[in-house]
Amino acid sequence: MERSNETNVSEFVFLGFSALVGFQQLLFVVFLLLYLFTLGINAVILSTILLERTLHTPMYFFLGILSSFETCYTFIIVPKMLVDLLAQKKTISFVGCAIQMLTFLFLGCSHSFLLAAMGYDRYVAICNPLRYTVLMGHRMCLGLVAAACACGFTVALVTTSLIFHLPFHSSNELHHFFCDISPVLKLASHHTHLSQMVIFMLGIFALVIPLLLILASYIHIISAILKIPSTVGRYKAFSTCASHLIVVTVHYGCASFIYLRPKTNYTSSQDALISVSYTILTPLFNPMIYSLRNKEFKAALWRLMGQNLCFKH
Repeated sequence: MERSNETNVSEFVFLGFSALVGFQQLLFVVFLLLYLFTLGINAVILSTILLERTLHTPMYFFLGILSSFETCYTFIIVPKMLVDLLAQKKTISFVGCAIQMLTFLFLGCSHSFLLAAMGYDRYVAICNPLRYTVLMGHRMCLGLVAAACACGFTVALVTTSLIFHLPFHSSNELHHFFCDISPVLKLASHHTHLSQMVIFMLGIFALVIPLLLILASYIHIISAILKIPSTVGRYKAFSTCASHLIVVTVHYGCASFIYLRPKTNYTSSQDALISVSYTILTPLFNPMIYSLRNKEFKAALWRLMGQNLCFKH
């Protein structure tokens, strides 16, 4: 991705926490602890899924991939943010900014499509339980993950290319703490209506289409659950989907607020606050929601811990 000859900006300056100068050391400690806790939680989830054979099912395969995405997503943004909280000069190079945007968009968009794949998995499990092992075989699971990554990378590459081929002449001050679409686009010397429209349509593709696929899955799921005669059976069937629904709601709530709003409603302070939630808090809570609400996962974790304790003694 080469810069145009018109481009004079060689680096960007982050101003995301400039209004909280007196609290930056405190924020560093809080965010560092949250980040380390997030890494620990995701490491526990991934190791449990890998080591426990009872969890070698499509649902936990997708959960493991989701956990990996969350870990990589935070790694792209949080370490740089932590360094900047203690640094006097909070800068990133032009190329570094493009790479950061490309990577986080790839992971974020892939995350959306992965949630759609997980919705399909729940649909097959509830609506076609007898054919579940056939329909959701290993090749199908790998294919769904590959498709999610391919769609995510395509959206990320086209969006990042459109933005960073625009000329940047005037200001290089980003009112954010990482290279997100709107703050960078605002610094471009001019950006055509066409480029804005293409970026918006790509946002629709990465957010609305997966959401429609999830809604289609849940229309069939709810219809199937309502046909179950016993209340206990209906509750058990719905409880297998509750964690996925919570994660979908949080993910699409934050993403829609940032990327699908009219640009006239854009305020840097609001977006920085929401961005903190989906770059630090959401990657922490999503895996916990899936694991701590799941009796099967908790039982497997206790078994694994018991085996390790016995081995040590």
